[in-house]
Parts: sequence; structure tokens; C-alpha cells
Amino acid sequence: MASGAPRQPQAGRMTWVVLCPVDEVWEGTIRGAELPDGHRLALYHVDGQIHATDDTCTHGAASLSEDGRIEGPYVECTWHNGHFDVRTGQACSMPCTEPLKSWPVRIEGGRVWVDDDRP
Repeated sequence: MASGAPRQPQAGRMTWVVLCPVDEVWEGTIRGAELPDGHRLALYHVDGQIHATDDTCTHGAASLSEDGRIEGPYVECTWHNGHFDVRTGQACSMPCTEPLKSWPVRIEGGRVWVDDDRP
């Protein structure tokens, strides 16, 4: 998404960032997205809900949106076959031990928003 992505205030600060139209994240797929500062996220559409995590596997430098495979509520990093729960970011199988950062998501106005809660 372009660096000029709209932001919306919450609790006195700008935290919610729009990433893409909701209809660009298809059920059972992974879609890459980018925050205004270039930070990469992976969006997952699972069981009618959209979830967001950091895009880079915590075990290696693999992009989950490019090299991952969705299996129910889990994403498999195909570089080393480790799994993460897309709902929480929790690492679920070796060699992945560190969780992915999970991002709060909301759908509003037909668009996917994430809460950029980084300091």
C-alpha cells in the first residue's frame, strides 16, 4: 500500500492504518501488505475472518505472503516447514520457536485496517 495510506485517530493518537480493500483478501489465501513506513505484513482470510501478522518468518528471512502456505488457521513457512497460528502469531512447530507479531484487524468501509501500535 502506498506510503500515503490514510490513518485514523484512536484514543488521541493516530494508530489505525488502512491496508487494502477487503475483497482483495480471498478466503484461504495470504496477501502481502505494507504499512506507510514500509514494514511488511501478511494478511490471511481464514473462516470468514481476516488476520494480520508480520510477513517475515521469525526462523529465517522468508516472506510468508510470498513463500507461505495456508493450512486452516496455520501458515506454513515452506523454507523449513515451520508453522504459525495466524490468529495469534504463536509458533506451533519446529524449527519456529519465536512468535510472529500479530496485528489487531478491523474491517470498516469495505477496507482492511490494522492497529499500528508500535511506539
